Amino acid sequence: MTTTTQQTAAISVGTSKKLIAAFALLGGLGIVFLTGFAASDAVHNAAHDTRHSMAFPCH
Repeated sequence: MTTTTQQTAAISVGTSKKLIAAFALLGGLGIVFLTGFAASDAVHNAAHDTRHSMAFPCH
């Protein structure tokens, strides 16, 4: 019984880390693309140099 419990716990930890990584990736991409196509000049100017340094077109 102990071996089964430990294996289940290990699978749960690995799955949760992958889920966190997936949400972090999606969140980061969302921020980059939302600021890239934002109509607001303030948002555009705040992220302007960062986008150009990553070769993300904004003009």
